[in-house]
Amino acid sequence: MRRDHVTKMKTCKSVTKKFKLTGTGKLIRKSPGRSHLLAHKSSKRKRAMSRDKLVDKGQLKTYKLMMGVN
Repeated sequence: MRRDHVTKMKTCKSVTKKFKLTGTGKLIRKSPGRSHLLAHKSSKRKRAMSRDKLVDKGQLKTYKLMMGVN
């Protein structure tokens, strides 16, 4: 039996849970360091960490490929 098809690429589920795709094709991520040891961090620093950040351009292609997004 001959098969002329390419197997489907599996999505990396951990990546799909960590990032969200915007309408323009960018990826949004959460800042690390917001779960514990917050007493010594300043309010300004904690506030900055609470905001979502964009994924760096250099890593965008890799994460999109892992998510199965073209």
